Amino acid sequence: MTKYTPCSPFPTARDDEEAARRARDTAQTRSPSYRLAFADSDFLVRDELRPVRLQLELLKPELAFQEEKIESTIVVFGSARTPAPEDDGGSPEKIAIYEEARRFARIMSERKSPDGMRNVIVTGGGPGVMEAANRGAHEAGERSVGLNIVLPHEQAPNPYATPELSFQFHYFAIRKMHFLMRARALVCFPGGFGTMDELFEMLTLIQTGKVMPIPVLLFREAWWRRIVNFEAMAEEGVIAPADLDIFQFVETAEQAQAAIEGFYGE
Repeated sequence: MTKYTPCSPFPTARDDEEAARRARDTAQTRSPSYRLAFADSDFLVRDELRPVRLQLELLKPELAFQEEKIESTIVVFGSARTPAPEDDGGSPEKIAIYEEARRFARIMSERKSPDGMRNVIVTGGGPGVMEAANRGAHEAGERSVGLNIVLPHEQAPNPYATPELSFQFHYFAIRKMHFLMRARALVCFPGGFGTMDELFEMLTLIQTGKVMPIPVLLFREAWWRRIVNFEAMAEEGVIAPADLDIFQFVETAEQAQAAIEGFYGE
């Protein structure tokens, strides 16, 4: 018997998909043209369907965030090449960075809102600093989000992100939108091209007024100053001196926590 939703007289898409499977086997029903469009994977991956795929990739995680009632997030970026303490070959400095990301996420997760809807940790879902932050939230007994992306080399989700909040993206642009749509703070540990891309996108959005200012915290001041000469950019006139106030440096999880809570007067 066909099921109907309470607010609609029409059968659901799933009902029709099941009915289509029961169709008689003929030359016509075997033809790709006869498949329901939404159930036709060959159709959905056509180049012409890119606008639809962009919309789907935006909508799927958004619905999950709404269903899980997540209101705000703390976004953690950093290198996938930062090893965990139990891994071999990691330098003491890189292991220290991993541990600080882990501590920061644990502290912020422990200080979550009573309903668990705010300050949920979000990472790129992979290894390194991303794993450390998901791990810290997991150790605090709280949920965390992993926003993975398909890459030419395998990028498996780390085991600490909440399974129901682990997503996989095709489009970098849509993934970055989800990083920022609920962000209450952005925390950057040392990282490579991906970390820089994500950081500078947020700096640009704040600088241009496309998003409201939020705390942007860079862990390990000495590292950042060696890699990026922000002051030289201001001296050259390519950014305003006031743009240097969009972010600040921190060294410890406690400093980052204090900066975020101070920004919001908590």
